[in-house]
Amino acid sequence: MIKEFCAENFTLVPYAIKAGAKRIELCDNLSQGGTTPSKGVIQKTLQFSRDNNVKVMVMIRPRGGDFTYNLDDAEIMLNDITTCQELGVDGVVFGATRQGFIDAGLMEQLIQKSNGMEVVYHMAFDQIEPSKQFLAVDWLAEQGVTRILTHGGPTKEPIEDHIAHLKRLISYAANRLTIMPGGGLSYKTLPNLLSQLPVQEVHGTKIIDLKLDNSF
Repeated sequence: MIKEFCAENFTLVPYAIKAGAKRIELCDNLSQGGTTPSKGVIQKTLQFSRDNNVKVMVMIRPRGGDFTYNLDDAEIMLNDITTCQELGVDGVVFGATRQGFIDAGLMEQLIQKSNGMEVVYHMAFDQIEPSKQFLAVDWLAEQGVTRILTHGGPTKEPIEDHIAHLKRLISYAANRLTIMPGGGLSYKTLPNLLSQLPVQEVHGTKIIDLKLDNSF
């Protein structure tokens, strides 16, 4: 089981890894749903995580708000991916939508720029019209995307309300890419979710029982 800890900065990374996190998603501004962290934060997190054999995924998102990006946003995202390439990041996390579906043009550019790194389509997936989500899985799998992070439905609703849809997505994706549940999960609710979903990877800010002692 891979527990991916969503870290807003470096502060909690050592505690999360000590408590069993096997992968870190690094971002900033969680109150806005996560944006791209600074180069310094990425460097420090990479250094510590590599020493502990833990992968680091970096959020590529230039701002809060929606996931429909203009040319300026796209330029920023491409430049941030280049920075991640130069630093040796394991993977990048991004998503772009347009008119209720994937923004294929921008996504193709971002994926091409990410060559050599894992690519994760984040919870922008939940903004895609449900009737189009299976087509989105097809498209992302064809593009070589590694994982889709999804709540299975509106994030304001408990993830337990979306078990049925998550099951459908997991079955449909088969072995082409990984469907990774996230959003509202915690180490306390995880056993119930795992009893209902055939998943080996989960994501969240509370997915690990952090022990905030003074050992670091």
